[in-house]
Amino acid sequence: MSPEHVVRRGETADGTFALVITPETAGWGYSSLRVLELGAGESATFATGEDEMVVLPLAGACTVACDGETFELAGRRGVFTRVTDFAYVPRDAEVTVSSTDGGRFALPAARATRRLPARYGPAEKVSVELRGAGQSSRQVNNFCMPGTFDADKLIAVEVLTPGSNWSSFPPHKHDEDTATESVLEEVYYFEVENDGPGFQRVYTSGPGREIDVCTEVRSGDTVLIPHGWHGPSMATPGYHLYYLNVMAGPGAERAWRICDDPAHGWVRDTWADQEIDPRLPLTTTEESAHPALTTTEEKA
Repeated sequence: MSPEHVVRRGETADGTFALVITPETAGWGYSSLRVLELGAGESATFATGEDEMVVLPLAGACTVACDGETFELAGRRGVFTRVTDFAYVPRDAEVTVSSTDGGRFALPAARATRRLPARYGPAEKVSVELRGAGQSSRQVNNFCMPGTFDADKLIAVEVLTPGSNWSSFPPHKHDEDTATESVLEEVYYFEVENDGPGFQRVYTSGPGREIDVCTEVRSGDTVLIPHGWHGPSMATPGYHLYYLNVMAGPGAERAWRICDDPAHGWVRDTWADQEIDPRLPLTTTEESAHPALTTTEEKA
């Protein structure tokens, strides 16, 4: 076990923030995540500093004010009910988030060099992928990926895994600068349906990079991945698993390139004759926990 890589719910709470992970507290250079909790009628004002951020509703609706712009986010009842809209806010800005009914709002962020304009991201424009097959099936909401939404350094996605399925498998890594891999620090923030248990594995990818995590995760827990193979993320029977991935790194190109653990890469070949889990997608832009299959099936 590597306790420095696991942050339990509430361990880094600070005022209205239920979670605070910064590059400084994580011991790296780029990726960060905060989770803001607001009661009914409350608001919070903060400076972004050197970080570009996304305001991503986890539960509830909010208004985001930044750079003279105001964005009304419809949000959602929870991460298992729909794909949400969001707002992008740049570095060197003052941001106010307010909520009439209260809620929880994730602030995935990255240390940025360019200052881009504040923008609204509609839920209907979020690219939803179904990856894998069989019990390796999962849903990926690519709300802030290269090619889907412009940012300087920040890469962020949501992954939803039906109960009994495995995500992030084969295990993969992104800790070397090569033609097929990019260097990205990564935050995994978890929520589990009905606050059940899930599990996460992270392990060493090379000499001098010792890491050994195999831990139970529950709603509000976070796993930090500075390097190494990571996966699987395991959804236990009866409990759907959600995680928010936040990634950023030093590369001049904003790119997500990964390398499979060669000991397990062969598993991808078994997906060809399997169907995607019919429970997917777990969420669409409609407020429904179990919608019909409406997105394009992908087994990559």
